[in-house]
Amino acid sequence: MKLDPQTVLELALEFQPQSYLRIMPVAYMATPLGMGFGQTRFSSPSRAFQLVYVARDVATAIAETIVRDRFEGATERVLDQTEIEQWAIAEVNAPTPLVVIDLRATGLLRLGVSTDAARAKEHREGRKLSEILYSSFAVDGLLYSSRLTSAECLAVYDRAVGTKLEATPAVNLIRHPDLIPALKSIGVTIRQA
Repeated sequence: MKLDPQTVLELALEFQPQSYLRIMPVAYMATPLGMGFGQTRFSSPSRAFQLVYVARDVATAIAETIVRDRFEGATERVLDQTEIEQWAIAEVNAPTPLVVIDLRATGLLRLGVSTDAARAKEHREGRKLSEILYSSFAVDGLLYSSRLTSAECLAVYDRAVGTKLEATPAVNLIRHPDLIPALKSIGVTIRQA
C-alpha cells in the first residue's frame, strides 16, 4: 500500500476531542488510558505501536466495544447485567489538538485505499493503513465513523496518548446515567441478575 504524501497532508486536521468516551474492562479501570497490543481495526500488524480508541457517545462506545456483531440475525438482543458489570467507562479529553487523518467521508477514496479499512468487519486493510500512517507520517491518530452507528470515533496512537490525552477516573458502566438510553438507542436491553 502506497500513500501520496500530499493527499495525507490534505486529510490531516487538528482535532480536539472533548467528552469522548472509552469503555474498558473493570480490571483496567485504574488506568483508563492504558494500552495493549490487540487485533483491532487499526492495530499494528507488527506490534510497532498501541492505540486508545474513544467514541463520541455512550451508545457508540458500547456498540464498538461490547456489542459489536453479536446480535446479527437475533431477535432477542439482551445483555446480562453481570456482563455490563464487567465494564468501566471514562471520559477522555485532549487539552491540545491532535493531528489526525480524517477518514469519515472521502478520505479512503482519496487515498486510493479500500473502504474496508474503516468500514468492514475484517480488519486487515485498516491495520495495514494504520501501520503506514504511523511509520511514515507525523500524525497522532485516525478520525473515522463507526461502522455500527456512524458516529465519530477516534483511534489515538501511543505516541500521543501520554502527552495529548487526559481521562477522568473510570466508573462502573452499570452506574453511568446514560447506560439505559444508550442501550435502547441500539436496540439492546439488560437482563437483571
